[in-house]
Amino acid sequence: MYILGISAYYHDSAAVLICDEKIIAAVQEERFTRKKADASFPVNSIKYCLLEAGITLDQIDHIAFYDKPFIKFERLLETYLAEAPKGFGSFLLSIPVWLKDKLFLKETMGRELKKLFEELNPDADNKTCKAFKTKVTHSIMFGEHHQSHAASAFYPSPFSEAAILTIDGVGEWTTTSLAYGKNNTIEFLQEIHFPHSLGLLYSAFTYYTGFKVNSGEYKVMGLAPYGNPKYVSVIKEHLIDIKDDGSFKLDMSYFNYTTGLTMTNRKFHDLFGGSPRKAESSLTQKEMDLAASVQVITEEIMIKMAKHAQQVTGSDNLCMAGGVALNCVANGKLLQENIFKNIWIQPAAGDAGGALGGAMSVYYQELAYPRTIRPDELDKMEGSYLGPKYSSEAIKTYLDSVNAVYDYYDDEKELIKTVAGNMAEEKVIGWHYDRMEFGPRSLGHRSIIGDARSSKMQSTMNLKIKYRESFRPFAPSVLREKVYEWFELETDSPYMLLVAPVKKEKCLAMTEEQETLFGINKLNVPRSEIPAVTHIDYSARIQTVHESTNPRYYRLLQEFEKRTGCPVIVNTSFNVRGEPIVCTPEDSYRCFMRTEIDILVIDDFVLYKYNQPAFADSGSWETEFELD
Repeated sequence: MYILGISAYYHDSAAVLICDEKIIAAVQEERFTRKKADASFPVNSIKYCLLEAGITLDQIDHIAFYDKPFIKFERLLETYLAEAPKGFGSFLLSIPVWLKDKLFLKETMGRELKKLFEELNPDADNKTCKAFKTKVTHSIMFGEHHQSHAASAFYPSPFSEAAILTIDGVGEWTTTSLAYGKNNTIEFLQEIHFPHSLGLLYSAFTYYTGFKVNSGEYKVMGLAPYGNPKYVSVIKEHLIDIKDDGSFKLDMSYFNYTTGLTMTNRKFHDLFGGSPRKAESSLTQKEMDLAASVQVITEEIMIKMAKHAQQVTGSDNLCMAGGVALNCVANGKLLQENIFKNIWIQPAAGDAGGALGGAMSVYYQELAYPRTIRPDELDKMEGSYLGPKYSSEAIKTYLDSVNAVYDYYDDEKELIKTVAGNMAEEKVIGWHYDRMEFGPRSLGHRSIIGDARSSKMQSTMNLKIKYRESFRPFAPSVLREKVYEWFELETDSPYMLLVAPVKKEKCLAMTEEQETLFGINKLNVPRSEIPAVTHIDYSARIQTVHESTNPRYYRLLQEFEKRTGCPVIVNTSFNVRGEPIVCTPEDSYRCFMRTEIDILVIDDFVLYKYNQPAFADSGSWETEFELD
């Protein structure tokens, strides 16, 4: 039973292919087109899924879309009508797009899939192509947005039953849901509806502090520890009413996102003393305090929701998805509350993961197939290594085409010794290995890695390699069995979705002078024995590395520990600011040559920057791919 899951047309489009209960492939379209958060129909992603499975498009049994466009259109129309004539400009911009493509999505998708069928079957006659379109259009099924999120959270999890929380900006009407999953069923218990949205509240502060909505939320979370949550009482008094069960209502007179072209309005700006910060302008203490404040509000709501979820369901297990579930600081606080014995968060918690949830909803709920839990699995995500892998021949062909100079290692032990030795000398490594990760985190297959003990590594990576804001922290990768020696964490965190404190005995006390530093001036004060991954509040966003899901990366950490006594390294995504994570060998080489990365490792090939010829950058990131 092959089921293709698709998310598209809003942001972060993706395709996922499952065969029965196994996830065969999952990938975001941005990785192929090199357009960050690409919302277009994921034609390249679908082609990859078919190649990975070794099947043709007409062998797909069902196609699942992660959203219900008619209900979403209903919400848009009702919102515009309720607020008319306000929002007329936004109405004129959005409605033609809906009438052209988004509303009659079954026909739109059928047309796109027919084009793909014709491309993949150039000898097919017109009658065959029309018959395919008729068949494929009838096979398309639509699931509600938060149903897809809930399914992506529960079905791949290691639990036979669990409470499920999904929290994001907005789907059709729902912005937050509580459900209960058991075996192959999910029952929805409670919902919060648009315009009341925790995700959109966070995005409003993202906008107001000068960052880009739907991508800058990570920056707000990273900025929060530099500030004081001095605006919490103002937010509670004016913007949001929070109940004991975590439900809430926003005062919409402060917001503009229902019908406007911005997130906030003048009343919001007056409340906080001025217009939104202009993008790329200097950050002030005000932005840091605002970030700290909205982060505290988010944590309070999520903890109250979790307590309510446990009371309602009685479960020891919690599954989470939706964009807000990527707030790893709040997740860490939730873990520390010990409300649930076990928490599992979908690594692709945003809209891309909805493609997976849609496919699994069809398999388990619509078709009612039984669900099996294997005790030898962490979960069903395969470590989230579900994207393309490239053959040695394909890698060599590309490197030779640009006259790259490389060493080839047919002995993995020697390669790992070489890389670990260079990391111990504070070299920065571009690490491209095997299948690409699904979701927004690099997890040791498309990563930039370095020595966590280095006091200069964070600023070097931020300013010379990632070309991003200096305040943004990096994550540690740590051997799973050593995590508790370095961090206050006793559970798995394979997807870098939990923040926990660094062990006190590993931390460094601040001097009296350092204690008086304010805001961004705290940045360059070493906090622990692993300063490159220790945030200013002595926390870290942890990835536990498991031998079962990532054996080579695991052995690299073992070798690094053998050399240095430290089983922790820096891990950040292999990309520069504003661009998607690398996918192909070509992407990796270009990023390597455009930045100050010292060494590039692509599977068994090792390249040193000082050996490389001058790089003639064509400026285009698009490339054909040959899979292993």
